[in-house]
Amino acid sequence: MSCCRENARVLGRYPLTDQSLRWSCAAILTAGMLLLAVKPVAADYPTIVRVEEDWELVVQLPEVNTDAPQVTCVISPGGDLFGIYASFELNHHTQPDYAAGGLQLQLWSDGFPIATSASPNQTLLQQESETIRWTQRMRLHEDRLKFDVINGTSSTWGDFGGQGNLKVSLPTELHTLAGYQPGFSADHSGVGYAGNRVTSLKLREVRWYSATELEARDTTDRVVHPQQE
Repeated sequence: MSCCRENARVLGRYPLTDQSLRWSCAAILTAGMLLLAVKPVAADYPTIVRVEEDWELVVQLPEVNTDAPQVTCVISPGGDLFGIYASFELNHHTQPDYAAGGLQLQLWSDGFPIATSASPNQTLLQQESETIRWTQRMRLHEDRLKFDVINGTSSTWGDFGGQGNLKVSLPTELHTLAGYQPGFSADHSGVGYAGNRVTSLKLREVRWYSATELEARDTTDRVVHPQQE
């Protein structure tokens, strides 16, 4: 009951009636997450200039001889694979030609790759039960739309992102990233090869920022792999 009362305060449900207290904690938390998820696209929301996604990949049993598994995660300002988006590939590269191992960030526009950036460590995944975490960031700065990977940690690649690589950008006339939707990222990301060697791929948290502060946080656990029935 204390959980419900505390979360009801977060959602602004005053006064607390007997009926509202019958809500389960799970229902209240879900409602709160939904409010946070849709808030950035509201017409009266402050201008969003930065979005950050926290990802987690748990690899069960990689296979060096077959470059397995291979994972791709995307992020877009407008939710359109025929518009502008960034694609982050783990344990393989596909641009301009296929290469095994490592990490590559790609920038796509109108269905074509226009820029790439790779981590200097091109090792293949080889650690059993390895957990890899990273943040995909999208931001508006000085009339450019910038994508990068930061705060990456893994056994295979060590710390990655934020060292001057895994960054791509292009000129833009966008003034807000309010069109971003985390569901698009989750729906268009996944394990492209050897999914049986991956325990899980999750989008763990999303944060929306204005020029001055954090405006919203969504801690919905979006499970990309294994896909839910």
